[in-house]
Amino acid sequence: MKKLIAAGAATLFATFAPMGASFAFEAGNTECIAPANAGGGWDFTCRQVGKALYDLKIVPSPVQVTNLAGGGGGVAFAEVVAKRNGDDSLIVAASSATTTRLAQGAFPGASRDQVRWLGTIGADYGVIAVAKDSPVETLADLFEAVKENPSAVSFAGGSAVGGWDHLKVLVAAKAAGIEDARSIKYVAFEGGGEAVTQLLGGHVQAFSGDISETKGFVDSGDLKVLAVLAEERLPGEFGKFPTAKEQGIDAVGANWRGFYAPGGMSDEAYDFWVDAIKTTYESEEWKAVMEANGLMPLAEFGDDFNAFVSGEIANTEALSREIGILQ
Repeated sequence: MKKLIAAGAATLFATFAPMGASFAFEAGNTECIAPANAGGGWDFTCRQVGKALYDLKIVPSPVQVTNLAGGGGGVAFAEVVAKRNGDDSLIVAASSATTTRLAQGAFPGASRDQVRWLGTIGADYGVIAVAKDSPVETLADLFEAVKENPSAVSFAGGSAVGGWDHLKVLVAAKAAGIEDARSIKYVAFEGGGEAVTQLLGGHVQAFSGDISETKGFVDSGDLKVLAVLAEERLPGEFGKFPTAKEQGIDAVGANWRGFYAPGGMSDEAYDFWVDAIKTTYESEEWKAVMEANGLMPLAEFGDDFNAFVSGEIANTEALSREIGILQ
C-alpha cells in the first residue's frame, strides 16, 4: 500500500479519483473526526462513510476514525479551527446537532464560516424511546406521565442542553400540550450510545435520538421505540414503529447527516471531498446502508449544502427563541 501511495500522480489519480472527476488533490492518509464517543450518530457517520469511501476505491487506504467528544461537538469544532485549519485530508461528521449549536452560539467564538461544508449523506428521523421493560407503551402515555409529575421523567440525549436531541423532545412535548418547556427534564450525554446506556441502567426514563443510532439497541431487544418523528411511517423494517403524528402528537424532526471540512482546506481538496461524498451517496453500496439503517434521501452538496446550512441555522434560531432557549 505504501508503494501505491507513493506512486506517480497520474496512476494514483486514475485509480482513486471519484468517478468522472479530475482533481489536483491526491487522497492519501485520510481521517474523519466523530465529535462524540463511539456508538452515536456522528460515530456511525464516520465509520459507515469511511468504509464506503474505501470500498468504492475513492480513497486508497482505510479512513482513520477519531472520536473527539466534548461540548456537544464544540471540542472538535475548536480543534479543527485552531489546530487543523489547513488539513486537506480531514473531514468531520456533522448533523442537525451541529447547526443547532452554532445557531444558539453554544460554540464560544465559533461561526459557520470558519469551516467548509461538504455535503449530506441522508436524513435520520428522530425517535423517542424507552427501555424494553418500561411500563410506558405510547408517546402519549409518556407525556401524560410528564404532566402528572414532571420531576419523575428524565429524557436523555446525545446532544447538549438546547441541542437537537433536546429540541426534539421540546417540540414533541409542546405538540402534546405541555406549555412550559422548562418543566421537561433533559440530561445531556456525549453521544447517543452513552445516553442509551444510561437509559438501560435505569438512570433516566426516556431517550431522544435518531433511527440510525437506536437500530442496534432495538435489534438486541433493549429499546422500545414509542414514536418516530416523521410525517409517515418509514419504509421497510422501520415501518413497525408508529409516528408521533398517528398518536395525535404533531411533531416532526429529521436530522440531516453529513460533513464539514477545515476552513483553510484548499479548493482542490474541497472539490475532491464534495465529489467524494456525492459519489458515495449516489452509490448502490450507500443506498443499501441507508435502507439498513433507516436513513431517508437528502442530497445537498458543495454550494447547495452551504446554502442549506445557512437556512438550517436561521430556522433553528427562530425555533430556539420561540421555546425560550434564545432571547
